[in-house]
Amino acid sequence: MKILLTGANGYIGKRLLPVLLEEGHQVVCSVRDAKRFNLNKNLHQNIEVIEADFLDKNTLKNIPQDIDGAYYLLHSMSASSDYETLELQCATNFREAINQTKAQHVIYLSGIVNEDSLSRHLESRKTVEIELGKGHYNFTTLRAGIIIGSGSASFEIIRDLVEKLPIMITPKWLNTKCQPIAIRDVLHFLQKVLFNEKTFNKSFDIGGPDILSYKEMLLGFAKVRGLKRWIYTVPVMTPKLSSYWLYFVTSTSYKLACALVSSMKVEVVCKCDTASKLLHITPIDYKTALRKAFYKIRDNEIPSSWKDSWSSGLIDQKLSLFLDVPVYGCFKDQRNKPIKNLAETKDKIWRIGGETGWYYGNWLWRLRGYLDKFFGGVGLRRGRTHPLNLSAGDAVDFWRVLHADKTEGRLLLFAEMKLPGEAWLEFTIKNNHLIQTATFRPKGLSGRLYWYAVLPFHGFIFEGMIKALTK
Repeated sequence: MKILLTGANGYIGKRLLPVLLEEGHQVVCSVRDAKRFNLNKNLHQNIEVIEADFLDKNTLKNIPQDIDGAYYLLHSMSASSDYETLELQCATNFREAINQTKAQHVIYLSGIVNEDSLSRHLESRKTVEIELGKGHYNFTTLRAGIIIGSGSASFEIIRDLVEKLPIMITPKWLNTKCQPIAIRDVLHFLQKVLFNEKTFNKSFDIGGPDILSYKEMLLGFAKVRGLKRWIYTVPVMTPKLSSYWLYFVTSTSYKLACALVSSMKVEVVCKCDTASKLLHITPIDYKTALRKAFYKIRDNEIPSSWKDSWSSGLIDQKLSLFLDVPVYGCFKDQRNKPIKNLAETKDKIWRIGGETGWYYGNWLWRLRGYLDKFFGGVGLRRGRTHPLNLSAGDAVDFWRVLHADKTEGRLLLFAEMKLPGEAWLEFTIKNNHLIQTATFRPKGLSGRLYWYAVLPFHGFIFEGMIKALTK
């Protein structure tokens, strides 16, 4: 069967793709920017990649008319403060486009919406579900709460809190109940409902066997990691204070923190386990899901991470708009040094950031990260998904990878830190020399003053970095 996979670059989409291919389906991967869609070399067969932006109807003509089914895995929760309008528009455009195809079945992964009073985020998910259900196709909704897996936003936030804070003074919403589910079980449900007539035009809550408060989830994580943690809840934290607390302690963005805090006040517990019985799936428990996530992390086998999505950073456009490093009106710091060991220098460049650091003046990089976080930026906490591999679209601390070709010997990064302008950092290997170029395009007088203020630091930071990369 021919399946349209929207959000193919996202956390769920990247993991669902190989599952669908193993089932023998031909998959049409819908992405906004094909340049940041990186495929495993073994997965190219039976894949078609199209560019489609569901906020732009003109791009939806790229959707093939002969698709048999589709997965709707789109959301705009942290893309805008008015994400409800964006999500509804996306759903409407998707429905109208799919109505023009021969698709028989559409599957939507939503959130659990059983409470009378819902957060903005969950209310938006419910509205999208209603809109998608108006189409001329069979429709199935799977409603999940907290998804636990290596690289998932929920897992990384829990990990940040528990690993960093021995004692936590937390908001009272940590007592709210939820029903976490492992990412592997979510994929099983998504796989098994496809073209299953028993699931047509129905919605199903899916969750693991454990119903836990967020506090119990944190303590359960600590137990799996062999850590002692003390958590105290207080009633005085307002939603805004709670959002700031989550934002500063974890690697999440502020917009995502706000959306999560509002949702964490609402219980996300399954009404029944109809889907498990119908599809013969036995979900694993919370602690087993955590252990499996750490196996993936230990073996550097993280297929996708929320940190690599646009929602974890500041840019929300095509990579191609930033690939051409500007020249006019820019400040540059360019350095050139001979390379003593080509293979070693390439390896060092491809390990840059994250736990490896920046090879020189790491305390200054960390200080810049703290300042960025304080002023509402992404900071250094995102790190990187894989310690050795880089691909276009990946996040590296407060940078976004625009181009990464190890054979060519070129790595181009774009700054997602808070700046009065735009910045690029490029590493290029030519004639056994490393050319390291920092480019800054200032915005107004403040941008020019910023460049001259940090110029003294560039002298030894960038010189020390290129020396360490080439020695």
